[in-house]
Amino acid sequence: MNQVEQSQAKDAQADETVESVRAHGHIRSFVLRQGRVSNAQLRYYEGMMAEIGVPYVAAPHDLATIFGRSAEEAPKILEIGFGMGETSAAIATANPQNDYLGIEVHTPGVGSLCKLVAEGGISNQRIVQHDAVEVLRDMIVPGALSGVHIFFPDPWPKARHHKRRLIQAPLVALLASRMGPGGYIHCATDWESYAEQMLAVLLAEPLLENTADGFAPRPDYRPLTKFEQRGLRLGHGVWDVIFRRKPELL
Repeated sequence: MNQVEQSQAKDAQADETVESVRAHGHIRSFVLRQGRVSNAQLRYYEGMMAEIGVPYVAAPHDLATIFGRSAEEAPKILEIGFGMGETSAAIATANPQNDYLGIEVHTPGVGSLCKLVAEGGISNQRIVQHDAVEVLRDMIVPGALSGVHIFFPDPWPKARHHKRRLIQAPLVALLASRMGPGGYIHCATDWESYAEQMLAVLLAEPLLENTADGFAPRPDYRPLTKFEQRGLRLGHGVWDVIFRRKPELL
């Protein structure tokens, strides 16, 4: 079996995993928490989601139609869990050559990013307010993504809760199947034990290869958050893990 056939077989295996998840359920990519929605967040949420929101539908979506330009014109980057959206807005503003699809379930964060998009005149940002696993499973077709960002996901620090962490083998296999050759997945965390888990899980995915010898230096496109800057001043560590989908050789 050559490398192309191996890659195709791996994609088929990932789709089988998807069907298994569909039949038996999955660990959700989020935990719903109560959060106050400010008047400004609600106002922008109600006004902007009709423009930049992508409703969840259990059917494949054409990202070129969603953004109004093809993958050749603008690579498509997916972000899972953008929080209050400051990093998402900064990256989209600094990289107008790319299109960014952010996934977040919490309405205060969605409203906050809507506000940033409106105030900044950001045209290359779209939002899905839904569970990321279901969006990947049902809406994103294989090979559609050029990159994936997962920055500071919930670390679930207690050992008995590690099974709830987002970065696990089934999700990584699904992500790899949705990325084209050369596409990257970039995770970042300020919990060393989670960083080690991220590195181990991504190393075990045969479609991916590490872009660094272990952890990667923070690339310029990922801005430092205020929380991260404070942690670094206090001597806390931050770890970036960046893998790339292997090329498909003929």
